[in-house]
Amino acid sequence: MRPLRVFLIRMGVFLVAVGALGGALAPMMAGFFMANPALNGVILGVGLVGVLLSFRNALSLRPDMRWLEDFTTGDAPPSQAPRLLAPVAQAFSGRRSVGFSAISTRTLLDGISSRLDENRETARYFVGLTIFLGLLGTFWGLLSTVSAIAQVIGDLTLTSDDLSVVFADLQSGLEAPLSGMGTAFSSSLFGLSCSLVLGFLDLQAGQAQNNFYNGLEDWLSRQTRFSAPGGSLEEGSPSLPAYTQALLEKTADSLDELSHTLARSEETTISTNTQIRTLSETMVILTDQMRTEQAVLLKLAQTQADLRPLLKQLSALLDHMAAPQAPAAGSLGAGDQVATHIRNMDSALSYIANQAASGREAIIKEMRSEIRMLARTLTSPMPGQSQGQTQGLIPGQGPGPTLSAAQTPDPGPGPSAPDHSG
Repeated sequence: MRPLRVFLIRMGVFLVAVGALGGALAPMMAGFFMANPALNGVILGVGLVGVLLSFRNALSLRPDMRWLEDFTTGDAPPSQAPRLLAPVAQAFSGRRSVGFSAISTRTLLDGISSRLDENRETARYFVGLTIFLGLLGTFWGLLSTVSAIAQVIGDLTLTSDDLSVVFADLQSGLEAPLSGMGTAFSSSLFGLSCSLVLGFLDLQAGQAQNNFYNGLEDWLSRQTRFSAPGGSLEEGSPSLPAYTQALLEKTADSLDELSHTLARSEETTISTNTQIRTLSETMVILTDQMRTEQAVLLKLAQTQADLRPLLKQLSALLDHMAAPQAPAAGSLGAGDQVATHIRNMDSALSYIANQAASGREAIIKEMRSEIRMLARTLTSPMPGQSQGQTQGLIPGQGPGPTLSAAQTPDPGPGPSAPDHSG
């Protein structure tokens, strides 16, 4: 397929040549134009509009040719869909290869050909319009000439003896017929000249459209699956009925769609696996934190157990000091201070034990919520996968690993209630 600029260069060179010729004949053409300025101006204006339409028809192919070149070379096509190739772009719809049947290809080509013909109809009308205006001016001038000649003949008299007077009257009477002849021939001249220019430009625009159409036809022929009326084109192959051939083509299209669906499902599976991997890493971190906090709780419980004998001894000592007699004021104050300190220590230990127990319960709740979210993620059906296929991934419902009660980390014995016997 030749580039579009070749045809645009031809059109531009032709217009430059016509302009140069018109500039060389400008004095003579000015006299012709003044024979009937109104009609000749209309003819030149119609010709200028036809020139612009011819260039527009040629330039309108540029977006479609660029889209087709980008699509065939593998580059990303423009985001804006082409105007002429809209059915082709819709048929591909993001895919690089589609197997068309011969009937589908012919339908697409017929539709694009009709659109190209619609674009050229206006330019062709302007070519005919310039010829029509030229002929209109010709007949207008001829009618003026005939009526003027009739009037001259009617007014001509030969009674005068002076022939110079007769010829002077004849000469003045022939000015009107000659003016009509000027109108006729000048309008024909400008009409035929404009039709010549518009015809060449329309020819180049038509060649550009045919070049684009031929390139599109060659490309679509490579995307077409041809078959004989009764079956395959290969020799010796058994013929298939028409409905079987149509069924096979439909099956091929369905397989193509299924491959795209599986590709999208694979992408979704990869994304889900990534989320599951991230969730597993989060669960491992939470498990390590639970083990660390469990060790801290065990140490706190051991410390509390070690403090119990000391508290009992202090309580017994205080009972022994208070039993024989009433203590003095100073000793009584010291015993109260010791008892107060012991109670404060007992309250602090109880607060620490309660905070540790509440922290352990919060971690267990967070762990349960993470496990529920993982179960919902695994049980959600993915595209192209049935509900029964996902049940094998649910813990405890298939071959996957289950988290039993024995494998759950033991939070350890909780701290016992402090002894306030002292």
